[in-house]
Amino acid sequence: MGKTLVIAEKPSVARDIAKTLGVSGKNEGYLTGENYVVSWAIGHLVTLAEPEAYDVKYKKWNFETLPILPDSMKLEAIKKTRSQLKVLHKLMHSREIDEIICATDSGREGELIFRYIYEITQCRKPFRRLWISSMTETAIREGFAHLQDGSHYDLLYHSARCRAEADWLVGMNASRAYTIRYGALLSIGRVQTPTLALIVEKQKEIDAFVPQDYFEVQADFEQYTGFWIDEKENTRLDLREKAEQIAARVKGQRGIVSQIVKEEKRQLPPLLYDLTELQRECNRKFGFSAKKTLDIAQSLYEKRKMITYPRTDSRYLSDDMVDKIKQTLGRLKDVQEFSPYAAEVLAKEKLPLSKRIIDNSKVTDHHAIIPTDTRLRTDHLTPEENKVFSLVAARFLAVFYPAYVYESTKVYTKVGLDTFLSKGKTVLQEGWQAVEKALLPETRKNKTEKEEEQQLPPLTEQQPVVAKRTKVLDKKTKAPPPYTESTLLSAMENAGRFVEDEELKEQMKDSGLGTPATRAAIIERLLSVGYIMRKGKTLVPTEKGQKLIAVVPEELRSPQTTGKWEKGLSSIAKGKMTEERFLESIRRYVRFLVDDAAQHKKDVVFEAERPRGKRSRVQGLGKCPLCGKGKILENSRSYYCTEWKNGCKFSLWKDSTEPYGILLDAPKVKRLLKGEKLEKIPVVLPQTGERGTADLILSPDHSGRVELMNVTRSIKE
Repeated sequence: MGKTLVIAEKPSVARDIAKTLGVSGKNEGYLTGENYVVSWAIGHLVTLAEPEAYDVKYKKWNFETLPILPDSMKLEAIKKTRSQLKVLHKLMHSREIDEIICATDSGREGELIFRYIYEITQCRKPFRRLWISSMTETAIREGFAHLQDGSHYDLLYHSARCRAEADWLVGMNASRAYTIRYGALLSIGRVQTPTLALIVEKQKEIDAFVPQDYFEVQADFEQYTGFWIDEKENTRLDLREKAEQIAARVKGQRGIVSQIVKEEKRQLPPLLYDLTELQRECNRKFGFSAKKTLDIAQSLYEKRKMITYPRTDSRYLSDDMVDKIKQTLGRLKDVQEFSPYAAEVLAKEKLPLSKRIIDNSKVTDHHAIIPTDTRLRTDHLTPEENKVFSLVAARFLAVFYPAYVYESTKVYTKVGLDTFLSKGKTVLQEGWQAVEKALLPETRKNKTEKEEEQQLPPLTEQQPVVAKRTKVLDKKTKAPPPYTESTLLSAMENAGRFVEDEELKEQMKDSGLGTPATRAAIIERLLSVGYIMRKGKTLVPTEKGQKLIAVVPEELRSPQTTGKWEKGLSSIAKGKMTEERFLESIRRYVRFLVDDAAQHKKDVVFEAERPRGKRSRVQGLGKCPLCGKGKILENSRSYYCTEWKNGCKFSLWKDSTEPYGILLDAPKVKRLLKGEKLEKIPVVLPQTGERGTADLILSPDHSGRVELMNVTRSIKE
């Protein structure tokens, strides 16, 4: 009897599987044992072929050859990793190998990696699928004891292949069409473009916002404070004069506590983490990017073996996991910082398992992210790994705790004809929040919460009081906040809420822009192609990104289009839609995009760019105004002179104009270096938050400072 070839997605995973199977013989690109040969991919080894693989005419970009719609898609090896593909090809066709086990990541992308290898090598040998949710030795052994026939995952593969082909067809054709039309290298994607549109639309709202002054009246009743309210309990007054009148007539006057309203409120524990929620939390609490969180989670899964499969979109566990839950709680009990909380749960007569924890109907390919049931060592984690693991462990423990219960109190105080409202809160039961407070103390400081409610003294209705002091508070309405990675991930996940059609909105409840596994890469892609940039913790569009959204049609910008496709891909995986029907809709859409680019040119001009891959002398953005010899180049933080090694001190920092809400991008710097004055640039005045316009020039001392001139405030309507 021959051997079984196991193909993992990465060398590190292959080594773990080999160790579990007792395979230790080392060879170039694989490990051998008595019954098994274990080898690996290095992520994707195979990709969809470039257009010129179909016809040499596609090498040149022009409208005459568009759209490119091959009858069937070809595959080609990725040059960088071709040597490992050759190793797999040889092994898969070896007479020594009778059977193959697909052990790539247990998800849509992992399935595609293996199937592309299987297809390009023209392998015909039977294969089975290893499907596991953790990389512990126990989980790997259990997985090998329950291998499934490869055909069991055919629908998942069809969905993955359709996703890849749709991205190729839309990206390749639309990028070429709009690049040709506007003479600038424009990267367009099925998911990345509507994601960019969300960021651009948000920026439009912010730019159009004009802050409005309003006023509030605060009264100090010695033991507590209250705010003046109208009959609808609004505190806002539009006229300072009216606010001052109220403050004057109430000051020093007697009043009574007219009404006390108490209400008990309960907050149930939050759900367990899926990848998107974990990325959101890490961005909010630690400022981690979505990609960084995914990388850390992947390390905790693969290398440390301390959490389950991270690329999941489920926040629930299945009912066959009860024993594993107890084992995991037992492992956490052995870790000092988690021990008292795990022990408290285990001491219960029965585990408090509700539908918020166990729900088979809401477990997809993988369950929620939880700690593994192996020995958990936190002493060898990096500080960043420790932060992410602590979040996962604390959340896992918190779900077994009771609700957070508090009493909300509203006190209405009457002074003459004026009413003041005071709000207070009394905690009745810490519940699950006690776990978070103890295990994640540093994260609570960063939590964005509403202004803390005051501790109210004991009060009774009809109790007499005196308004000892009053004051008028000057307030301003605030612009909508720009996206952070946390809020953008939420927007991508819930893209259906941007759709106006109610029926379609209902259909899109379970679909969004991208998947938990791909959203981080989409954000990074938008950053790398220069469509968005990070500004502190926020994401804002560049001039190029805004222009792109201005020229593409609504169908390409709309999350509705991509959301419907994501739902279609999910339907293919469930056997409810055919590949042919899905891809035909993509082909129709591609024809529409090419026609739109050819027939409708908007009055938008993009900065000319040097084609990638062609080496040429460094052009720079312009001549250095300080030394007169060097050229001005750009790095991640500033614009600097090529003569810096010879002592030139020119440095124009990108964040120098951030207090004024100005993005100092390359096109602006290019014009400034030519001596141009940039007129009527939208600005925000940092002292007051008011919006307006200003002219920008480079400082005459040529040091690299930007000066604002002719600042004009926006006229309020």
